Amino acid sequence: MNYRHSFHAGNSADVVKHSLLIALVRALQQKPGALTLIDTHAGCGLYDLDGDDSQRTGESTQGVLRAFADPNPLLDDYRAAVQAVNIGAEPRLYPGSPRFLAQLLRPQDLLILNEKHPRDAYTLRGVMRDTAAAVHERDAYELWLAMLPTRTARGVVVVDPPYEQTDERARITATLAAAHRKWAHGVTVIWYPLKDRATHTRWKEQLRKLRIPKVMGVEHWLYDDDQPGIYNGAGLFIVNPPYAFTQALPPLLEALRAVLAPEEHRGEITTEWLGD
Repeated sequence: MNYRHSFHAGNSADVVKHSLLIALVRALQQKPGALTLIDTHAGCGLYDLDGDDSQRTGESTQGVLRAFADPNPLLDDYRAAVQAVNIGAEPRLYPGSPRFLAQLLRPQDLLILNEKHPRDAYTLRGVMRDTAAAVHERDAYELWLAMLPTRTARGVVVVDPPYEQTDERARITATLAAAHRKWAHGVTVIWYPLKDRATHTRWKEQLRKLRIPKVMGVEHWLYDDDQPGIYNGAGLFIVNPPYAFTQALPPLLEALRAVLAPEEHRGEITTEWLGD
């Protein structure tokens, strides 16, 4: 599955991913110690919802625009982060994960971004010029391992590839295994699209075989029944999620399910532990 950020900015997957990313980092920030935040597939950092790519899919109408129309206070942090890059009541720009992470930084925290594609990396540097982020232009999986263990005692690695390559899941699995050997206590967030349950189930089994003790899977299925051959939702694997995050998760997930469910579908967001 090819999942380029610019075509899908602000869709339902982004709403879930970025809402959970905010909650995760803030849970970690309940302790004063510094964090290193690393985004291995950073993209452009900021997306025009009125641009050709976004308009071609129209997915933001079923994602961020729904979140902005919903009054649930559990989505306030997410809406505020999107509003921070916009002028006016309705969002015209959508922040990628780098801009969300930059807003969460405390003075003691570090932000490291990576984007392999030269044109996107050039755009990213411009978008992030008013932040303290370091921007790299390297192979994502090589950078992931090279940055571990992090300079600070704690950190988060966000892995959010476009899944353009047929071996993307295999590379993630292999790199995660190596990363865990170097940085067993670190927090890793792996985003993935959901197209069919069989493919996803096979990947989960491969991840279970790594025997990493604490891996939470969060799956957001949009439709009550699988829709063959199309995008059915997205999810996150989270390695070593903090207790404060997991305890606060159920009401947030229910709020997200309710606001993002397509018409005539209830949808579902589920969690499970993949470790022993």
